[in-house]
Amino acid sequence: MDATPALDRRSVVIYVSAVVLLVVFEYFALPGRFLRTAWPDRIVEWWGEDAAQYKVLLGYQYWGVASLVLRVLVPAVLIVFVLRERPAAFGFRLRGQWSQVRPYLIALAVMIPVVYIISALGSFQAKYPLYDFAVLGGWHFWGFHLFYGLQFLGLEAFFRGYLLFGLYPRLGNHAIAVMMIPYVMIHFGKPLPETLSAIVAGFVLGYLALKSKSFLWGWMLHWSVALTMDVMVIGREFGFGNIWGILF
Repeated sequence: MDATPALDRRSVVIYVSAVVLLVVFEYFALPGRFLRTAWPDRIVEWWGEDAAQYKVLLGYQYWGVASLVLRVLVPAVLIVFVLRERPAAFGFRLRGQWSQVRPYLIALAVMIPVVYIISALGSFQAKYPLYDFAVLGGWHFWGFHLFYGLQFLGLEAFFRGYLLFGLYPRLGNHAIAVMMIPYVMIHFGKPLPETLSAIVAGFVLGYLALKSKSFLWGWMLHWSVALTMDVMVIGREFGFGNIWGILF
């Protein structure tokens, strides 16, 4: 029987740093963590009483920035200064991506009617939008979704970038399954259909990322689906004919 191969340095760095970053993100980067500090009140004091209406929004904006730092910048630093490799080898790649957009557009076209159907379920209407006041539209909606987009950038950069490409040289296509496990777990607490669909999404987005050598379009797809979900839920609550007036 062949001996189990020893772990290489690259894999050890990826495993250890990924676990640490997952724990730090869970305990220090979520909206509620920021809202329990004194910072929201301080920011409102700096900006004036008109900013008080956005106090809760600050927690979600913090979440987006924390995702950018912990899931994009920190992995990039580790890639460059610890692993001594190029970020492009981990999916941080823009060049040549226009030719890869077609399967993502097909996936979005498939997901829009699916989102329309499931947005009628009570579990999704109770969950989305994550920021309750997004239904007020204006900066409540867009101030949330711009930073929500940063959160998805961090998510894709971490799971379909750092973790997937970091383990691929060692595990091959099995790296998709390894990446998918913690990815599905971060959906715990969301509606069951969404958590189950994350299994499929994890595999599909992982496969497409490896094929395109980038997580770019996966980020845009994920964010677009989330935006569509919030619009659908708000439309069902207030009428689709009122969406434009609500959001703008």
